[in-house]
Amino acid sequence: MAVASPIASIVVFLVSLLIGALGIYAGARLIVGRTSYDHAVVTALIGAIVWAVVGFLVGWIPLVGPLLVLIAYIAVINWRYPGDWTAAAMIGLVAWITVLIVLYVLAVIGVASFGAIGVPGA
Repeated sequence: MAVASPIASIVVFLVSLLIGALGIYAGARLIVGRTSYDHAVVTALIGAIVWAVVGFLVGWIPLVGPLLVLIAYIAVINWRYPGDWTAAAMIGLVAWITVLIVLYVLAVIGVASFGAIGVPGA
């Protein structure tokens, strides 16, 4: 079993974060008209941290845990972008779909594996 180098791990983290931010950027642009990719990168990073912390604390609770984790992630989007909870949920949905498409294309051409940081379940 090969051990990943710290530099390789950092590169994977950064590329995954940028792909996750691309999804949030697409969702925010479509749903609320925001066009700052930098804002999306910060949102993806905060969202990933919140997802990890809340997931660690309550994610193990059957049914309720994953729902609370998802709500926490949508709360980050709601905090970072204008609009209501519905807009935040729609941004998250568009982000998830966008990231799945990008990761699928990258996996098909053999560039990357299937995963991204900053968008849950992707």
